[in-house]
Amino acid sequence: MSTPQPSIKPAVPNFSSGPCAKRPGYDINQLDLSALGRSHRSSLGKKALAKVISDTAEILQLPAGYRVGIVPASDTGAMEMILWSMLGPRPVDICYWESFGQGWYGDIVKQLKLTEVNEIKADYGQLPDLSKVNPDNDVVFTWNGTTSGVKVENGDFIKNDRQGLTICDATSAVFAMPLPWGKLDVTTFSWQKVLGGEGAHGIIILSPRAVERLESYIPSWPLPKIFRLTAGGKLIEGIFNGATINTPSMLCVADYQDSLNWVKEIGGVQASIQKSLDNLAVLENFVAENSWINFLAEDPNIRSNTSVCLSVDLSDAQIKTFINLLAEQHAAYDIGAYKDAPSGLRIWCGSTVEKHDLQALLPWLTWAYQEVTA
Repeated sequence: MSTPQPSIKPAVPNFSSGPCAKRPGYDINQLDLSALGRSHRSSLGKKALAKVISDTAEILQLPAGYRVGIVPASDTGAMEMILWSMLGPRPVDICYWESFGQGWYGDIVKQLKLTEVNEIKADYGQLPDLSKVNPDNDVVFTWNGTTSGVKVENGDFIKNDRQGLTICDATSAVFAMPLPWGKLDVTTFSWQKVLGGEGAHGIIILSPRAVERLESYIPSWPLPKIFRLTAGGKLIEGIFNGATINTPSMLCVADYQDSLNWVKEIGGVQASIQKSLDNLAVLENFVAENSWINFLAEDPNIRSNTSVCLSVDLSDAQIKTFINLLAEQHAAYDIGAYKDAPSGLRIWCGSTVEKHDLQALLPWLTWAYQEVTA
């Protein structure tokens, strides 16, 4: 006999970890589309680009002297640009505990072919021993492991008197977790994660120390034009004022501006962070009440409040059926674990997801479990 279905479904069943749900109340007709069809190098285009840059810095409360730039190819493009442009003069500590961090390690040793590289790693669900990071070395790490649901607890492992640079992939953390900006020399992210923006564009945030490295170091390998952040030994300041390296989508820029306006409206980055923490609490209560589901990150101190990864007491085939059942019922879309991660669920809890939608999802999780185990 089939288990009765819950009577209420999430109003927005989009729980994907990227691209993520659009902000509550999103309406594409509300976007300022005045720059569409215009050159991004026109005064109107440059003004729109400059505004998202300045608003990003203001909302994130970046320290004086930090620069924000828009670059191609999402967070991946932003990180690759930094790795190829800045690594080489010092040994590198690479910390990873999931697939994207492991990918940066692969690029550093297989593509850049650097030899002085220290691998500091942990399995899915765990955080490596970050005390092993050498302050004399450059360090590359993700703040939040999007595919493992494990985040850095804080920036205490980063020394204030460090000689190396800190290079942080924060794409599923920025706007959702407090970041110690004074300890981050390079930070990258993309619009389609926490803010639910559109893809294809990345953001690079540089500290003055990072700019000094760019202006004093020339890599031994050739750099494609799309990776170049300097010209004649000086930072290309235009990138950080709205003169992008290549042509951006002004529609995506307008969409990002809409997201930034929304963060301001709800109370700024602190409100965005709290909204995500409140969402995580919904799932924490559910897991505490059900023995068949658990967090991949058992330690709550390192548990992500955006990309929440869960293990389920089911076989791989049953988990696939579980996920398909929820999608067929329009109760939850795209909640399967990342392809390289342990089999399970991944439910996005960033601030663009509404708490009441997560609450409505919970009975459906129970229903799907009962269906596949009946």
